[in-house]
Amino acid sequence: MVSAPLTAVRSGAPAKERLRLWIRILRASRLIEAVLRERLKTRFDTTLPRFDVLSALDRAPEGMAMSDISSFLLVSNGNVTGIVERLVNDGLASRSKRAGDRRTSIVKLTPAGKEAFAAMAQAHERWIDELLTGLPEDEAKALSATLKAFESNWEGEA
Repeated sequence: MVSAPLTAVRSGAPAKERLRLWIRILRASRLIEAVLRERLKTRFDTTLPRFDVLSALDRAPEGMAMSDISSFLLVSNGNVTGIVERLVNDGLASRSKRAGDRRTSIVKLTPAGKEAFAAMAQAHERWIDELLTGLPEDEAKALSATLKAFESNWEGEA
């Protein structure tokens, strides 16, 4: 859990350095996302949110409830509903009612969805490797571990 309350305010040099770090993380994330958005559109005529939903579904072969997709992606149910509707219409996903609970829809990838996502995921991995190629492997591992530890401190706060 978080060692200090969220309302705690730090001042001085450490706080300013943390602010600079946040700005760098945000900027790097936005730059990478912009490249990924453009490449997904150009190569696969798809969007990053669609890729994210396909990725979530690929991790759950048994399917996912709409609310679970939203929670996993940290987005609203409304955002996911529109994306899933288009994926179903495009034949990349299927939707069915959960046994015993007709109010809950379960979404799964279709065979076409699995095939499309596999191609996208392979390209995505190459693109990320290319974009982060200037970061040595040992530094990438250390940064990943640091961010994972940081993230686990904040789970449940978002």
